[in-house]
Amino acid sequence: MRTFVLFAAAALIAAPQIAAAAEPACLTPREVSAVTAFALPGLITATAQRCATTLPAGAFLRTNGQQMAQRYALRKPAAWPETKAALIKLSSGTNDQAANLFKTLPDDTLQQLADTMVSGVVSDKIPASRCDTINQVIALLSPLPPENTAELIALTVGLVSKGDTPKLGKLAICKA
Repeated sequence: MRTFVLFAAAALIAAPQIAAAAEPACLTPREVSAVTAFALPGLITATAQRCATTLPAGAFLRTNGQQMAQRYALRKPAAWPETKAALIKLSSGTNDQAANLFKTLPDDTLQQLADTMVSGVVSDKIPASRCDTINQVIALLSPLPPENTAELIALTVGLVSKGDTPKLGKLAICKA
């Protein structure tokens, strides 16, 4: 379960900036799902790259990871409007400069920035010792449509959180 949560944490591309904030805004489960759906293709690709040297040649990520990422990337345009709104929401009040920048950047530039953030989270947060387990998790998720995977990750984040307000690090998940 810890590995699945780590995978989910990496999917939440704004988490590094949010962690520095004292009281960040919360994301609704739907917003978490949208951000996850947008981030999954980059997350899968970056994880496959991160783990390429530690996984055996027949591992799912090495043989099917890119195909899965491409299939999931088809969902990115539909997830983008809510993802962009979530990025702006999370930065508003905690980093007004970032929020203003996010509002003014062209969508394609902001999407590239978000994708770069995903790659950074993966390279910084996924230890090579977890690659086998993460490979198994991704292989188990692979038959699911992208929207189901994103919903499952959002639901899992809420389920494994302790307390009245589900949290992933300092990122709060709103109840509605």
